[in-house]
Amino acid sequence: MTDRLLYVRLPCNPIFPIGVVYLADHVHKCFPAIAQRIFDLGTIPPLDFNRALDECIDEFEPTILVFSWRDIQIYAPVGGRGGNPLQNAFEFYYGKNPLVKLRGALGGLKVTSAYYGELWRNLGLIKRGLRRAKRYCSDPQIIVGGGAVSVFYEQLKTKLPAGTIVSVGEGETLLEKYLRGQAIEDERCYVVGRSQPRPRLIHEQPSPMVKTACDYDYIEQIWPAFDYYLQEDDFYLGVQTKRGCPHNCCYCVYTVVEGKQVRINPAAEVVQEMRQLYDRGIRNFWFTDAQFIPAKVFIDDVVELLEAIAASGMKDIHWAAYIRADNLTPRLCELMVQTGMNYFEIGITSGSQELVRKMRMGYNLRTVLQNCRDLKGAGFNDLVSVNYSFNVIDETLDTIRQTIAYHRELEAIFGAEKVEPAIFFIGLQPHTHLETYALNKEILKPGYDPMSMMPWTAKKLLWNPEPLGSFFGEVCLQAWQQNPNDFGREVMDILEQRLGKADLETALNAPLPKQKNFPPTMAEGKKLSPI
Repeated sequence: MTDRLLYVRLPCNPIFPIGVVYLADHVHKCFPAIAQRIFDLGTIPPLDFNRALDECIDEFEPTILVFSWRDIQIYAPVGGRGGNPLQNAFEFYYGKNPLVKLRGALGGLKVTSAYYGELWRNLGLIKRGLRRAKRYCSDPQIIVGGGAVSVFYEQLKTKLPAGTIVSVGEGETLLEKYLRGQAIEDERCYVVGRSQPRPRLIHEQPSPMVKTACDYDYIEQIWPAFDYYLQEDDFYLGVQTKRGCPHNCCYCVYTVVEGKQVRINPAAEVVQEMRQLYDRGIRNFWFTDAQFIPAKVFIDDVVELLEAIAASGMKDIHWAAYIRADNLTPRLCELMVQTGMNYFEIGITSGSQELVRKMRMGYNLRTVLQNCRDLKGAGFNDLVSVNYSFNVIDETLDTIRQTIAYHRELEAIFGAEKVEPAIFFIGLQPHTHLETYALNKEILKPGYDPMSMMPWTAKKLLWNPEPLGSFFGEVCLQAWQQNPNDFGREVMDILEQRLGKADLETALNAPLPKQKNFPPTMAEGKKLSPI
C-alpha cells in the first residue's frame, strides 16, 4: 500500500503550526508522490474534536499518523486553562486571608483538572486516531513529536500505544528515513514497547539537513484550514531563519531540544518563504528562532537577511522575535527599524550582572543598555518586552534592587510606556541545569514526576524557593489586587516602594571570579551555514 501521511496537530492555542508545516514540506520535497494531509485541531471547537478527527481519517484513510503535541506544562503568568495558574498557585501557597487561600485552592483545582483533562484527552485522541485508522489499514504507524514530547519523552513511554515512534526534537530526517525504509535507531527517537530511550537522548545533536523555502502553494493544497491563519490582521505567522542555540542558560531546554550548533537558513530562502505569505496578505511575521541573534559570530548572517528583506519590496511588513540585545550593532539597529521590527523580547531574567552570570546566560548587561540606546537612536519607538524571573539562584534583596535600577534605565531609554516587564517564575523542566541543581540540593528527589500537578510537586517545579518565596508571593498578590491588568509594572513599583533601588553601576559591575567554574556559554568556533 502506498503511504498516506496525516499530520494531526493536537489542540493548543491558535499559534501557527510551523513544525507540522515544515515536516510536510520536507516530505513533499523528498517524496513528491506521497499523499499528505494536515489536520489542525487548534482550529476546531473542543466539542467537535472526536467527530472532526473521525471524519478526517474516514476521508483521507491514512497509513501513517503524525501527531504534533505542543503544550503540556502550564506554569505561566497569564490566563489560560480556565484561569491564571500562577495567581491560583500564589493565592493558595502564600495567601494570608483564608478566603483568598480558598479561592486559590478552588482555582488551582480547576486548573489541575483542566491540565489532567487535556493530558488524558490528547492521549485519547492519539489512541482514537489509531483505532479509526485501522479501519482502512491493518497496521497504521503512529509517530508522536512536538515541543511537549521533546521535553517529557521519558514520561510518555508508559502512556502511548505500543509501537508508537516517539520523536525528540526535529523530525524531518527521522520521517525521511522511515519512509525510505532505512533504520531509524540513530535518530533521536525510540519505539514504545520495543526499545527504551537512550540515556541523555535529548542531548544528542540533531541530524544536519538543508532547509529551503517552504512551498506554500503545496501546503495550501493539503491543508483545508490554512486560511484560518490568514483571516486576522494581528496574527504573526512563523518563519524560521535558523535552528539551534549555543548557550547554557540554566533553566532553558531550547539548547538541548534544538542542539547547540546553530544552523543558518539561507537568506534568499527565508525571503522567498516570507514572500509567499506576503502575497497571501500576511504582513506580520514572527521569527521562530530560539534566538534571532544567538551570538556575535552570527551578526553578519542577520545583516544579510535583513538587507535581503529590505531589498525585497515588502515595505509594509512588521516582524518580531526573541533577541539577545547584547549582540546588536548600529548597522543591525538601522536595519531592524528599516525592515519593520515593531516588537521584541529580551529574556535577560535579571538586572543583576552577578545573577546573569550565575544563570550561565552569557549577557553583558552594560552592553545590552548601550545597544538599546543605539536601537532607540535608530528610530525604534515600539514595544519592548523584558522578561524577569525573580528568585532565581542566589537572589537577594540587593540583587532585586539592582534589577529595579536596571529596569528603570531601560524605561529611561525607550519610555516607561514602551517597556513591558513580564514577570515569570521559572517552571523547572527536565534536562536543564536547574533540574540538576535542584536534585543536587535535594529540592527534588531522583525519580520525581515532572508532569505531576500535585501541590507538593507543583510548588517545587514552580521555582520560587524560600527564604524569598513568601516575600515574592506577597508582592505578587498585592500586584494582582491593585492592578491586575498591568501586573508586571505593578510588581516593579511595589518592589521599589518596599526595597528602593540600587545604583545602576552596582547592577552592572560583577567582577569575574578568580577561577572559572562554569562552562563557556557557546561552543567556540562552531558555525554551520546553511543547515
